[in-house]
Amino acid sequence: MTDETPLLRVITPDATPEEVAALVAVFAAMGSGSAEPPRRRTAEWSAHHRKLRTSLPPGPGGWRASGLPR
Repeated sequence: MTDETPLLRVITPDATPEEVAALVAVFAAMGSGSAEPPRRRTAEWSAHHRKLRTSLPPGPGGWRASGLPR
C-alpha cells in the first residue's frame, strides 16, 4: 500500500460491492474532464465573407464576367 489518499471513499457501511462497482463505473465513464472539446469549424459555404457581394464589372460582357469564378 502507498501513502496516497484514496480517490473514492465509501461512507455508508451497508453499500454492496455491486453498488460500489456501479459508482466506480459511472465516475470512470465521466473521465477526468481535462480534454478540451473539439472546435467547431464554420463551413466555407456558410462563411460570412461569402455573403458580401462585389459590384458588377462595367463594360461589354460585364454580366457574363459576374458569374465567372475569381
